[in-house]
Amino acid sequence: MQTIMDEGRLKQIFKEALAEMLEEKQNLFHDLVMEAMEDVALSRAIEEGYKSGKATRKEVFDILENRA
Repeated sequence: MQTIMDEGRLKQIFKEALAEMLEEKQNLFHDLVMEAMEDVALSRAIEEGYKSGKATRKEVFDILENRA
């Protein structure tokens, strides 16, 4: 026996399942989004670093230790 489902009903079921998953796994979803945002920020920082001049070890640690 084969069940035939129209595209509209299938979309609705998929949306409901996705919404339920996001509700139940909100922390996991949040963590994944935050990790993705951190990755984007890191890649942008690396790109900026390639465009800027070289820094000494002391300059880097001064920045990291908020002494700049």
